[in-house]
Amino acid sequence: MAVHMQTKALNAGSMMSSTLSLTEPLDYEEFLNQHINIINRDPLKHILDFPQGDIAIKIIPRKIRTIEHILPKENISDLPKHVQECISCYTRPWKVVEYAHRHYSSSCCARERIDRGTISPSAYQQEFEIDKDFSSFDETFTDKSESCTPSSRQSIASLASVSSCTDTLTPRGSWASFDLRRSVNDPLIPNLLDNVLPEQIDQLNETRRQENRQEAVFSLYPETEPDEIIERRLPAELPIEHMGHRINVKCLQLKLELEVEPIFASMAIYDAKERQKISENFYFDMNSDSLKLMLSNHVRCADISTQSRSAIFEISYPSNDLFLVIRLEKVLQGDINNSVEPYLKEDKDKYREKVKSNAMDYCERLGKYRMPFAWTAIYLTNVFNGDNFENKDTERDSSGAGCSATLASAASSNSLDRKSSTSSFDQLRRKANDMSGTLTRRGSLERKEKRRSWSPDDFTNVVESFRPITITVPSFFKQESDKMKDEDLYKILPELKRPNTVIKKYKCIPGSIKLEISPCVDDVMNALTPELAKIEPQSGDKTRPVKEILEFSPLAIYNPHYSYRNLLFVSPKELNFSSRAGSARNIAIRVQLMAGETPNDAVNAIFGKSSCPEYATEAYTSVNYHNKCPTFYDEIKIALPAAIKQHHHLLFTIYHVSCQKKPHELQLPVETPIGYTWLPLLEDGKLKVGEFNLPVMVETPPENYSFIPPNVHLPGIKWLDNHRAVFSISVGAVTSIHTLDAYLDRFFLNCEYLDTRNIPSHIGESNMEAELKRCLLDLNQSNRESLVRHLPLVLDKLIEFLVTSHKVGGQTMSLGSTVFEVLCLISAHLSLLSDVDQYGRQSLFSTYVQFQCKIPHPLAAKRAIINESQSRESFDFDNSLSSNHVCLLHEELALQFTLASGKVSDLAMSNSWFLFELIIKSMTEHLDYSQTLHGPRKHRFSHQFVDDISALVTSVTNKVAEYHSTDPRQALSLNASLSFFIFDLLSVMDRGFVFGLIKVYSKLIMSRNANAPDLMNYKIDFLRIVCSHEHFVALNLPFGTPYTTIAAPCSPTPSTTSNNSQTSYGSVERALHAELSTEFRQQHFLVGLVLGDLATVMELPNPQLHGKAISCIRNLLTSHDSRYDSEARSRVASLYIPLLSIVMDTFSQLHQYMSDAQDHDRLHQMGQLEDYQGPHQTITTSTISPEVAYAISGSRVYSYMTEQSKNKIPLSAENTRHLLACFLWVLKNLERTILYRWLLGLTPHRVHQMLQVLNTCLKAFEYSGQKRLPTLKRTNTHSFRKTAPTDVKEKLEECIRGTNSARYDLINRRKDRNSTDKLRWRKDQMPYRSQYSETPNRCEPELELSHFIEGSLATETALIILDSLEIVVHVATNLHHNLLGTVLKVLLHSLSRNQSTLALQNLFASQRALIFKFPNLLFDEETDICADLCLLLLKHCASQLPGIRSQAAASLYLLMRQNFEIGNNFARVKMQVTMSLSSLVGTSASFSEQSLRRALKTILVYAESDADLQETSFPEQVQDLLFNLHMILSDTVKMKEYQEDPEMLLDLMNRIAKGYQNNPDLRLTWLENMAKKHRERANHTEAAMCYVHAAALVSEYLSMLESQTHLPVGAVSFQRISPNTFMESAVSDDVLSPGEDGICLGNHFTETGLKALLEEASNSFQVAGMYEAMNEVYKILIPICEANREFLKLGKIHGKLQEAFNRIAQLQGKRVFGTYFRVGFYGAKFGDLDQQEFIYKEPTLTKLPEIFSRLQNFYADRFGPDSVHIIKDSNNFDTNTLDPEKAYIQITYVEPFFETYEMRHRETYFERNFNIKRFIFATPFTKSGKAHGELHEQCKRKTILTTANHFPYVKTRIQVINRTQFQLEPIEVAIEDIQKKTVELAAATNQEPADPKILQMVLQGCIGTTVNQGPMEMASVFLSVLSDGTTVPTKHQNKLRLCFREFSKRCADALKKNRNLILSDQKDYQRELERNYERFVERLSPLITLTSAQTQGVVKANAYQNKTTPLKCVSDYFK
Repeated sequence: MAVHMQTKALNAGSMMSSTLSLTEPLDYEEFLNQHINIINRDPLKHILDFPQGDIAIKIIPRKIRTIEHILPKENISDLPKHVQECISCYTRPWKVVEYAHRHYSSSCCARERIDRGTISPSAYQQEFEIDKDFSSFDETFTDKSESCTPSSRQSIASLASVSSCTDTLTPRGSWASFDLRRSVNDPLIPNLLDNVLPEQIDQLNETRRQENRQEAVFSLYPETEPDEIIERRLPAELPIEHMGHRINVKCLQLKLELEVEPIFASMAIYDAKERQKISENFYFDMNSDSLKLMLSNHVRCADISTQSRSAIFEISYPSNDLFLVIRLEKVLQGDINNSVEPYLKEDKDKYREKVKSNAMDYCERLGKYRMPFAWTAIYLTNVFNGDNFENKDTERDSSGAGCSATLASAASSNSLDRKSSTSSFDQLRRKANDMSGTLTRRGSLERKEKRRSWSPDDFTNVVESFRPITITVPSFFKQESDKMKDEDLYKILPELKRPNTVIKKYKCIPGSIKLEISPCVDDVMNALTPELAKIEPQSGDKTRPVKEILEFSPLAIYNPHYSYRNLLFVSPKELNFSSRAGSARNIAIRVQLMAGETPNDAVNAIFGKSSCPEYATEAYTSVNYHNKCPTFYDEIKIALPAAIKQHHHLLFTIYHVSCQKKPHELQLPVETPIGYTWLPLLEDGKLKVGEFNLPVMVETPPENYSFIPPNVHLPGIKWLDNHRAVFSISVGAVTSIHTLDAYLDRFFLNCEYLDTRNIPSHIGESNMEAELKRCLLDLNQSNRESLVRHLPLVLDKLIEFLVTSHKVGGQTMSLGSTVFEVLCLISAHLSLLSDVDQYGRQSLFSTYVQFQCKIPHPLAAKRAIINESQSRESFDFDNSLSSNHVCLLHEELALQFTLASGKVSDLAMSNSWFLFELIIKSMTEHLDYSQTLHGPRKHRFSHQFVDDISALVTSVTNKVAEYHSTDPRQALSLNASLSFFIFDLLSVMDRGFVFGLIKVYSKLIMSRNANAPDLMNYKIDFLRIVCSHEHFVALNLPFGTPYTTIAAPCSPTPSTTSNNSQTSYGSVERALHAELSTEFRQQHFLVGLVLGDLATVMELPNPQLHGKAISCIRNLLTSHDSRYDSEARSRVASLYIPLLSIVMDTFSQLHQYMSDAQDHDRLHQMGQLEDYQGPHQTITTSTISPEVAYAISGSRVYSYMTEQSKNKIPLSAENTRHLLACFLWVLKNLERTILYRWLLGLTPHRVHQMLQVLNTCLKAFEYSGQKRLPTLKRTNTHSFRKTAPTDVKEKLEECIRGTNSARYDLINRRKDRNSTDKLRWRKDQMPYRSQYSETPNRCEPELELSHFIEGSLATETALIILDSLEIVVHVATNLHHNLLGTVLKVLLHSLSRNQSTLALQNLFASQRALIFKFPNLLFDEETDICADLCLLLLKHCASQLPGIRSQAAASLYLLMRQNFEIGNNFARVKMQVTMSLSSLVGTSASFSEQSLRRALKTILVYAESDADLQETSFPEQVQDLLFNLHMILSDTVKMKEYQEDPEMLLDLMNRIAKGYQNNPDLRLTWLENMAKKHRERANHTEAAMCYVHAAALVSEYLSMLESQTHLPVGAVSFQRISPNTFMESAVSDDVLSPGEDGICLGNHFTETGLKALLEEASNSFQVAGMYEAMNEVYKILIPICEANREFLKLGKIHGKLQEAFNRIAQLQGKRVFGTYFRVGFYGAKFGDLDQQEFIYKEPTLTKLPEIFSRLQNFYADRFGPDSVHIIKDSNNFDTNTLDPEKAYIQITYVEPFFETYEMRHRETYFERNFNIKRFIFATPFTKSGKAHGELHEQCKRKTILTTANHFPYVKTRIQVINRTQFQLEPIEVAIEDIQKKTVELAAATNQEPADPKILQMVLQGCIGTTVNQGPMEMASVFLSVLSDGTTVPTKHQNKLRLCFREFSKRCADALKKNRNLILSDQKDYQRELERNYERFVERLSPLITLTSAQTQGVVKANAYQNKTTPLKCVSDYFK
């Protein structure tokens, strides 16, 4: 697809369509046939075509839990058709399409990421310096001899001596040289100095680079976000039986205190909130054999299935209100109260025998009747939570029943033994974890049930893994005969949550039941289903079975029936016999299922309870003694016959049971029938369930009664209570045969009529079609749950209707369109349920299509398939179809889909995925039947069908475009369905035809795209899904083009000659296949589309599309990576060659990764490549340039126009990274020779672009280290702590991030469904995303592993880039020499990034080879590259990893050697290395001088062992250089000591810089170092000053060279900025002769350099808010720019100035500058600092305590906490009185001080804070020695300090060089106070806009009543003597008097102003103030008003004074 179209006018839409129309795909099948020989000869044959047996149809036996299928007892062939179909549906095996290679497709599953298993960290663990923790390094590293070097011995005291820095070259014999000689060197690199040919070196380097490489780049790359994987189509879940959470309840013991009769127990779970019983009854008894014998007359046998004592209950929906209710019954004995009596008596033993004989009597006579006895209940929530037990054993335990104290002890003794056997416990835990796989089907727990107080997730965890518990319930509640109803139970149950209250209310029977409750483990031995079918595993012996108990779920369960189940539950509720006279009191009801009307017709199908036969023909309800209106709680469970006929009915016989034993002759029969009623099972052919109220007949029913329901009033028959309904029952069914839904029933009934050709007269043949259509459409109204339960059956039926043509009465019915509509309707009807994936695929339907569907086929009837895998029990009935004509389902569906219109069409579109999947399944089965699944693809399907598919694709595509504007969500899912359909078609149809469909789609979308550019989204999604096909590579025909032929094996570094000899294709052809030409796109159709889209999208200003298109390609490459070996990968990579050009074209859009804050650092500026500067014309060589090639081919796609397209926008950092990863993948996997040939065909400009892209890759994939801190939280990663987040803020954050929401858990569970529990790198967990994401805290190994993976990725990318650079070097050597410099720059850039040892070893090897081959690269061009290289080599020489050091040292030595050999002098390298070292030392915090010392020693060893140069001066020059470097190092050691003390550090750096006064380059380097340090600490003003000094230094040098008017005259020009710059002019002519070799060579010593320094200074001033200083800097810069005519620059400068002046104006009065403190150091511990005073400049608004604590902490760390003492006052003190062992620091706040005349010049706040060197502070004192005293004794001492330099300076503390002091008398202090108050008042009064609050505050302070020591007090202390009217005031008194006068006036003004400002509510306040003022004036006026005598005295005194002292003394300034 075109990227740079020449005509810019074309809009995106037309542009795309115009280029798309070019490519007609090849006829795929034809092309394969033509090239079959090439394919067969190709070693990669296996990836060139779909393999044999790619698709197969498999028969999978159905998974069942039981030993055999559950089947009805009848003979199946005799059953009705519908029942047979049901049974077939529940037993037949599944027919599945198996794709042998589908697991390679990304649509199927997540790829496997590498983990510790696949890669051993030891082999690939990359070592990065940035990760090493070297804090303890220096001690272990150095050897003993070195640890006592003079540098480490120097005391702090000697640090002040600058001598060590002044002479840079140390004398040869000095300690520095001695020290270096004693150092240890690193291992040397063998054969480094041998003479080897460059070719051999390259060969060796190449081999080394290939060692220890990572195979697959993308296995190291973070995974795509789950929501980005749009091609993911979850495989359908296997159909499974629904299972809730299962809990196992086992009865261990049931004991009553009187054990005299059998007791029968049952239990069930009730939901108290829903008021519903949610399980069937489980019957058990714990009677001993002797007790059972009492019933021997009545129980003929006890089947093993009735002897179970443990049950498995299921709970699908959690609730906080579940109770396990246990009921006890015993043999009928009369009144409940009487029979309970013996159990409650105290002395039970007395009665035991009597009660026992009584009981035996009753058992013998009434053994088959039961009576209610007692009950209890257990609150299950407590069991699951495990709470309320441990701490409450003295109270009643967990259950609700019990009496309070009697059994407390028993309860506590054995009530709760939590099981601690770990084995079963762990098993449960494990099960809970594995559960997530099937969770969704377990009771569809994901449906959020709001009304539940437990969240479903909690419940899952709790119910699956609560600790097994043994519960003992210590007593039972007596069953009250009037509280038998369920309603009564629901009232009591909630009270049982608080058992103590209940116990008092109800009567308790002593006794206990002990239960063990645990989560159910998977394989329970000897379990039985509710139908009593045996479940695997069975032990075979006669052990008690475990029964699974049927759940009656309170909410719908959406899961189809899985096996045959047909159960009926009958529960009699109430009976009213009150209207009948006579003995009808002890009533029992017999229930029977009758298959006729004679007693013999009773069906033996009623399940037995406990210890009795398995089935019985009758069941009795329990008897309520003497009650004519009994209520019942019995539940009778019946196994229904498979075929229910009209005569099947339930018969209820009502008996009176006589309880009392009478004398023999009077003894009545035990039971007397007193009524009959019945209930037919069918009504209109449907099973009848629900609540029924029946009348009762008093005599035996007449013949044929069973066909008539009892509510029909039969004449001549005697009914009870006049045929009124007196008996209520409830009938429920759990059945997979009967649908229990009217609509479904009607549908199946009509199907039955049609199948049996037996149409009832009320419908009639002519009406049958209409009737069928009606009931078909009605299916949509059926109950959702029923529909789901019978879904496979319904769908099978619908499909059968669709393909079979039925004839009725000679007419063929046309049901096709109706059936099609109903299919869509049902799919839509159920799509609202849970479990829908991102495109609306309903798991119910996908499971149906993939496993369950039964598709009739014309051939199926002809050959009955006998498949051995079909077990004898699976029944498939296809015989019925033979009589009717059957067509093909896929043809019928496609036809109906194309014909559909209107509402049906929309329905079909919204459920298209289902129809499409069904079509594919049918097509595949059809191919299997016709045995063409492996034959040729052409003509597999009929022409008609192929046309229908084309039409279908067209209409669906149009719909996507149409929905885009109306329903975008629908458009997305329809688009995806279509994509998956095409994807599937590629596996079964003619692939050329499918390509045609893809082209049709693309054309349609692009033609509409002009109006809606967003449609491109759909196209990219479409292609992504289609291209995720597992045979994507084969679909692109990767053979037979110039780049995909198998070349002869060739040398890894090809030369031009070998290249030309081996290519058999012309270069024109080759160029065509390297770009997106028509030829390329025809043969590589899909790749062409994907790359074309990428190119197009890059032109559009749409970041979201960029991400999509890039993600699509990244996804493809990822799947290639995980699938193919390297040979196959290189073939695949040749399909992506055009990607390289596309990325190069987008270079201008790539994100430019900026380093954090260090962009001023030279190391970080290395990565910036300039734009191409070389020749633009092509160099004529043996190849043709692409330009020419395109001209020939006539399909020019790329233009090499340099200008950018207007609307391109930059890519995000993330997209850039993904795109570059793809770029690198192609480079890595392309055959070397192919890459070489491709590069040869490019113009130098293009190659330069490629280098720019590689350069960006270095930044994009840099390893950022394990210690780096997260900055911004972006992804929902889990919190760092192990514990739960404690503070609210954190919880809030988590909620916002969504990490602790239920939805998040749900998504996670969904994810886990197919996770493989290996470590996988999700994007949010890749450490490189530090800019975006909080590093999630995973477990240590996982974190470590992720860093290891990231390190491996960084290393691999570095090596790929290096490989590519080497190839570019070969190309450049042969063609474009001017590119070598760029290659070297990229190489240097890679050396400047964080690299692993492995990468660095290879990088250094390549760097040495490159410099060796092309030395002029460094030494002829401008100095930058050389300087950069020196800096990098030194940086790595200081590495703490010996492997890196030895490489860097070798490179540095060879560099010097080469420089020497070229010019016999290596001044330049010397100079550069010295400067580099200075700059490194000054700024790098992690710099290790020990390491560098070793590297220097290594270089020394090389120099001494270099035989070739021993005769020259070279070794000596090397030594000189090394010792000089070593000197600089020693300075560093000192700097290291002060690393924590910024002031001392900068003093030291300043001193070192001074030491280089005679070496301008180094002085400049150190000034820059200082600037960097200041910037780190945000001292921007000081940083700016460093640059100003540097600029002054440079201008001195420039003015010496030649004086130019536009340049500054030297340092003098900078005086306005800072008087300190004079120091730079010390560099005079005698020290510096310009042009001396090696001096002032740095690129700063040029006009450009000067401009750069001034820019830096100005920027720093701007950041610091020193806008006025910016102006001064620009005054120097502007003339230079004007002279150079740099108008753009001037524009920018003036813009900045405008901004600056605006800021000054805006911030008038609001600016704040630094705060100053005087700090004095006293004590010998301080060494040089002892007795020194400094002024410290601290950041704005620093408070005294802050600097206190900073200095105290710092020095306390140094000298020990007890040694440091802070002096908090500013008094002078005698140093001799101080403790010599302690260090004293005195800190005082000072303010800038100006003489009066200075104040006139310094008007603004800025001027009073800039260029200042005098400071003042005041100390209060009294003559008595105290600091504060009364007004008349309070004096003040003022001290003025002068510093050595002006602030701001290049450092933040300057030494004090002078101090003067004077004192103020008390009256002078008072004058100062009043003056200050007056100024405050004036300011508050004149403030605009006025601020009443401040005004009132000041007023209050001046004239408020409460102020003592206030103004009035002062006046009375100092002026009271004047009130006599005669005393002449002294000079001071007079001055104070005048001040008061002014003060009084100001107060009046302020009051006046306040009166205008106040609101009405403050009037009183104002009045109060005015009163105060009047009082004040009244008291003041006599003190300040002079009489005439006094005035004359004052005048005289003044005249006298002026005579004597014409000059005022200093102190007058303060009066």
